[in-house]
Amino acid sequence: MAVGEARFPAMPAIEGIRLGTAMASIKASGRRDLVVIELPASTALAATFTRNAFCAAPVHVARRHLEADRPRYLLVNTGNANAGTGEQGMRDAEQSCQALGELAGVAAQSVLPFSTGVIGEPLPVKRLCDALPEALAALASDGWQTAAEGILTTDTRTKGATRRIEIGGQPVTINGIAKGSGMIKPDMATMLSFVFTDAAIDNARLQRLLRRAVDDSFNCITVDSDTSTNDACTLAATGRGARIDSDEHEARFAAALTEVLVELAQAIIRDAEGATKFVTLKVEGAKARQEALDVAFTVAHSPLVKTALYASDANWGRILAAVGRAPIPDLDVSRVAIDLGDVALVESGGRAASYTEAAGSAVMAESEITIRIRLGRGDVAATVWTSDLSHDYVSINADYRS
Repeated sequence: MAVGEARFPAMPAIEGIRLGTAMASIKASGRRDLVVIELPASTALAATFTRNAFCAAPVHVARRHLEADRPRYLLVNTGNANAGTGEQGMRDAEQSCQALGELAGVAAQSVLPFSTGVIGEPLPVKRLCDALPEALAALASDGWQTAAEGILTTDTRTKGATRRIEIGGQPVTINGIAKGSGMIKPDMATMLSFVFTDAAIDNARLQRLLRRAVDDSFNCITVDSDTSTNDACTLAATGRGARIDSDEHEARFAAALTEVLVELAQAIIRDAEGATKFVTLKVEGAKARQEALDVAFTVAHSPLVKTALYASDANWGRILAAVGRAPIPDLDVSRVAIDLGDVALVESGGRAASYTEAAGSAVMAESEITIRIRLGRGDVAATVWTSDLSHDYVSINADYRS
């Protein structure tokens, strides 16, 4: 189940980027579960990773390899997270990099591994390595959609976004793919997202741009408040296009990059496990951005709010209670106002005089809902995107390993 229509965009080729997939039988047979992405030698790469203390073996290995060498290949498997697997998991992640490096003629440290799937199970590294020649043989500059299919787990849709802008008279392309549907409350990035551009950007600037864009996109979504062990987001710049070396160029590129990441982040919420509603939470009038985010996430993580959304039940008291328990010191409830779509719910600390149950229920019955919360404390705002909590979410996760 997913909210709204989705169509994978036509993505232009980026010179030097090739993507190939294979079926390694790591997850259900007959599904692509291995992706190899080739990068040109000129590539600069920035990355953000999960802050979960039990981060997966490939996260450790990818961080180490990124510090040691310039990346030439991204290696992604689905169906197995290689998390909670101890030293054997580390050896398996290194072995998969070594195998791809030997086949491609590059150092193992030039390969960055990424995994997603079941936690706590040994990585079937032999099956993975045996499928590498198939993935390499399939490398193609137009392999975006098959790669997007190959990184899915419980997702029902491929997720991609692209922008083409002009900087200094030269065209710049930004392409991105992502996967994610459950275990979503990123604390750095999303479950897995890979973004590519032909722009020429130095590593320090690239990392700064990625961090800012991630904070405004993937770090503003939540399905179930669970931060994954395997979250990773990479931004690879091939350096074969326009050079981003001025504040003006950086601002233009940053805006397009953020658009790509926001589109991918919202696609994850639209495809959230069991989702029937796409919910935008806008918090305004805060003293600081973190304050606004704290209120938005408190509402977004409330099981009572989420189940009311699923039931299309205009039980607005649940929203009010969630705002009240957010960690905001000295909140003056008499200044708080809450709107559900274009319907005023709360004003001056109580039910809005114009509110009717019929009007509230009509908004709650929609598949896309905006909840606007005004704190009356300052001039800072933040937006978070979330989903409802349905019977299907429980079934998907109860049956995940069976």
